[in-house]
Amino acid sequence: MIHIGPNRFSVRLALRMKAAIDAGAGHLAVFLLNLVRRLDPDRSADFAGRLMRRIGPLMPEHRTGRANLAAAYPEKTPDEIETILRGVWDNLGRTGVEFAHLDRLWDYDLTRQRMGRIEDSDQDLDRILRLRDSGRPALVFAAHLANWELSALAATALGLDVAVLYRAPNLGDVAAAVNRIRSRGMGTLIPTGPDAVIKVAAALEHGTPVALLVDQHFTQGIEVEFFGRRCKVNPMIARLARNFECPIHGTRVIRRPGHRFRVTFSEPITPTRARDGRIDIAGTMQAITNVVEGWVREHPEQWLWLHRRWR
Repeated sequence: MIHIGPNRFSVRLALRMKAAIDAGAGHLAVFLLNLVRRLDPDRSADFAGRLMRRIGPLMPEHRTGRANLAAAYPEKTPDEIETILRGVWDNLGRTGVEFAHLDRLWDYDLTRQRMGRIEDSDQDLDRILRLRDSGRPALVFAAHLANWELSALAATALGLDVAVLYRAPNLGDVAAAVNRIRSRGMGTLIPTGPDAVIKVAAALEHGTPVALLVDQHFTQGIEVEFFGRRCKVNPMIARLARNFECPIHGTRVIRRPGHRFRVTFSEPITPTRARDGRIDIAGTMQAITNVVEGWVREHPEQWLWLHRRWR
């Protein structure tokens, strides 16, 4: 007979309990996604926004957001910072509910521009179509602004085959449900992981643009300046641009009144180059970060201030 010591038994019991809790949480999250999908997207988004305005300030992330905003905007009063934070919670609540309705939110039609939920401009549309028709690879960066998921839908809806690098949820059931929702209109999905770089490189080699988020902390990253403070970013996009010599565009979503959104798409940014002519990684990541900072300054209440951007 094999004797199991108390420590080993405790570890096994804890692992089993964690697995059971994770499974329960996963089933609950999938149930809620399916439930929200049955509701009216506008009314449920309004309700979620109001709810998060009330309960968000009670959460520990609110203190993180307050500290971030105080550091980024030292000239703002406490009341002004709290006003921005209430907007942040409102946007987060709306985004969470809207995720279940992503395929229904996208009602853009080239034949009747700016008549649905989605707004654009002739310049933004022309840039996307030029990239689509070029057949060349490109890199597209985005940030956690408004409902950031809509940018990928915009590309696919306009016929631009794009590969999207994303972070899958840790819970298996949730990851599967999220993947089903995203796959309805987001092109090729590449989850982050050990082989993500290989898959991204393969997409670029086939002429497929690759989109990724660039505004979160990355422990093994390089330092840039964001709102006058040093932080770390993932340099993947600049390294890929150097290896493939492809253009780098920026895209963002702006939340507008009346449950509307505007999607923008920039001209290629000018990367920083070293003396040998190759793209400089640190300088290019700073240029990208400068663009993101400009976006955030325009609509600070629509950015995700609740994570520890500076560490």
